Amino acid sequence: MAHSVDSSPLGQKTAYISSYDASLLFPIPRAESRKVLGLTTSLPFYGKDIWTGYELSWLNKKGKPEVAVAEFFIPCDSPFIIESKSFKLYLNSLNQTKFSGFDEVRSLLVKDLSAAAGGEVGVNLHALRNSHLLIDCTFNAVCLDDLDIAVDSYEPNDALLKLDGIKEVTETLCSHLLKSNCPVTGQPDWASIIIEYTGIQIAHESLLRYIISFREHQDFHEHCVERMFTDIKRQCNPKSLSVYARYTRRGGLDINPFRTTEKNTEPKVGRLLRQ
Repeated sequence: MAHSVDSSPLGQKTAYISSYDASLLFPIPRAESRKVLGLTTSLPFYGKDIWTGYELSWLNKKGKPEVAVAEFFIPCDSPFIIESKSFKLYLNSLNQTKFSGFDEVRSLLVKDLSAAAGGEVGVNLHALRNSHLLIDCTFNAVCLDDLDIAVDSYEPNDALLKLDGIKEVTETLCSHLLKSNCPVTGQPDWASIIIEYTGIQIAHESLLRYIISFREHQDFHEHCVERMFTDIKRQCNPKSLSVYARYTRRGGLDINPFRTTEKNTEPKVGRLLRQ
């Protein structure tokens, strides 16, 4: 069952429950924020929200703790996002619950999260002794952060986006200067943003100003990335476009929304240093 943001557990004093309770999950409809972008029917993108849980733990049948790193893949065409604090509370509810092993835990997570999101959620669990989640800071992208620009806009402004001539390019650009704020608590959310496109070249200075313009904006991670995607697509009209944000984590969870024009395309960037 979906709820309004105002009644979410964010910003409220909350008791942490350590016994399994799926009712802690708090779905929020995507439709309300998408209406602002004019996305009321078919979506102009494909993608998923990629969450990483670094503090997942439960008990085996003998009461011995097990720990794992979890990856969650929520399709962007699911009708709901899952409010982050409720997600953390739900995962914490496994801490003192006994399971037969990784397979049982994974099956339960898939069932509960899919029901909350309204779409099939993928779940990977990795034992810490053989986790593949390595730090990757060497992706092939041009970083915009050293550009010497003046900035005076700190709310999203798509008019900042400009093309640079008529030359068509394929390029990957990144910035570590993305900051937005939680729409409930006002707490800052920090991220790296990776933008890959083919089309008439986007003026790098204009793109950096646009990224920085989110600095005082209050919205969820997923909606910020969707706004960036739709703004760039509308203003710059690239032939192909991918927008991927790697947000720093809170309470053992990060959220990494990926939106792209290309079906069945996976993001190329793994964990970054701040994560």
